[in-house]
Amino acid sequence: MRVDLLFWEGCPSYAKAHAELRALLIEAGLDPAGVIVREIETEADAESQRFVGSPTIRIDGVDVQPLPDEPTGLTCRVYRRRDGRVSPTPDPADVRDALQAAALSTTSDRS
Repeated sequence: MRVDLLFWEGCPSYAKAHAELRALLIEAGLDPAGVIVREIETEADAESQRFVGSPTIRIDGVDVQPLPDEPTGLTCRVYRRRDGRVSPTPDPADVRDALQAAALSTTSDRS
């Protein structure tokens, strides 16, 4: 399973997202050291990586809270929590669901 954390230096939420992601990986019995942290430095990078804001977490290339119509760019990202609140980091339940879906996909690929 590939876990990516993409961030832009100008966004202060990156560290919180990284800590929350590491905790969720540990909870799932996965190695948090395997997170691939990538800084998006230019608008061209943002466009080529389909980066819709910082922080962005992808599990096996799939955004944990996809925003298909959102423009790309060097900006802070806004997430909607399941209870309706706005947050600078994704809802932990969305990350858990993405990890579980990827684990199931990996398991079924091996069958």
